[in-house]
Amino acid sequence: MPLALLALAVSAFGIGTTEFVMMGLLPNVAHDLGTSVPTAGHLVSAYALGVVIGAPLLTAVGSRIPRKRMLLLLMALFIVGNLASALAPGFGWLLAGRVLAGLPHGAFFGVGAVVAARMVHEGRQARAVATMFLGLTVANIVGVPAATLLGQHLGWRATFLVVTVIGLLALVALARLVPYVPVDAHQSLGREVRALGNRQVLLGLATAVLGFAGVFAVYSYLASMTTEVMGFGESTVTLVLALFGIGMTLGALAAGPLTDRALRPTLYVSLAALALVLVAFRFTAQVQWAALVTVVLLGGIGFLTTTPLQMLVMNKAKDAPTLASASNHSAFNLANAGGAWAGGAAIAAGWGWMSPTLVGAALAVVGLTIAVTAGVLDRGGRDTATGTSRVVAEGPRREQEHAPGVSAHAPGVSADTAASGAVTGAVSGGAVSGIEGGV
Repeated sequence: MPLALLALAVSAFGIGTTEFVMMGLLPNVAHDLGTSVPTAGHLVSAYALGVVIGAPLLTAVGSRIPRKRMLLLLMALFIVGNLASALAPGFGWLLAGRVLAGLPHGAFFGVGAVVAARMVHEGRQARAVATMFLGLTVANIVGVPAATLLGQHLGWRATFLVVTVIGLLALVALARLVPYVPVDAHQSLGREVRALGNRQVLLGLATAVLGFAGVFAVYSYLASMTTEVMGFGESTVTLVLALFGIGMTLGALAAGPLTDRALRPTLYVSLAALALVLVAFRFTAQVQWAALVTVVLLGGIGFLTTTPLQMLVMNKAKDAPTLASASNHSAFNLANAGGAWAGGAAIAAGWGWMSPTLVGAALAVVGLTIAVTAGVLDRGGRDTATGTSRVVAEGPRREQEHAPGVSAHAPGVSADTAASGAVTGAVSGGAVSGIEGGV
């Protein structure tokens, strides 16, 4: 794998840390700024709002900027947002800093996925993107617990200062390791917007919003489930969250090869398995060792859905994948917010702490239904991605003239071809994006 993927992974590590660390720092922030924990919870939503707004907006603004330069600009904005958060004099300023830090999230992963996919040979694009997103999953194992511990002992401002330093390191790594990747001659904002309107792209985004919401319907309340249902003490919550992160990492490692081999079957199986694991969690939560195993499975299977979803959207966006790639991160953040709301509504209705598992399972089934419907339509030839392989093949060859570090032999992924006996037809080519994300 190219060293440039390491730079992208370091960037993903920093982004993942700042995205999720606020959940563990809410009591500290609320106490320091003189507000309540529920009010401080708006800081989590503020970051998600930044992602939802920034992903399509910044991608559109930077549609004609060479991709390496765009990555550097987005990382610089990420650094400014986290520094502003660390220096915020009051709650309102911190809220604004969180929105600012979230703005480059989706656009960075959208552009980064296209760059990662074009640096490797055919048949390894999904693995390249999954490698980049390992930084995001490792953040949930190492970055978030360490940053939370740091914030609890030295203050929450120290956490955002450290994340700012990580961002600076990522900026240097991107500048030194990522090759020059110019904008395709045929790329334009109008083409990107038209690609986003493709029916298969829209169905892919809908699958992400509803299917992945099942994960966050439970993950958002995992800490309370740990103490109220599983019978663990508060000190164990960090361990449980780390186990979820380990599962995410395992899912990321498996997602790349499986998606390269068979895209739609991987998506179908992962969504179906997600629904089953969520239902099982309602019962295994009563047995501590079984509950911990289920948490790992939930993280792994939940993250296994992300790479095929992003690959599908990119393939169907044909020769204008960047905006669709970034918009997928908006979809995942909508899944984050929607899943948390649906799970919270079930708890508020008096259905119990484990009721979000059934809500999540229902959402996963809805996502699976949309995915299968999209596959049937694609098989019928009404939304095929004809020409994708040709376009993506030409892109790297054009760029190779200016970027010797970029492979000229990455014409795209024939992801569904390996699953010709499945419900879908062959889907060729395309760059890939990955989560989180949350991913």
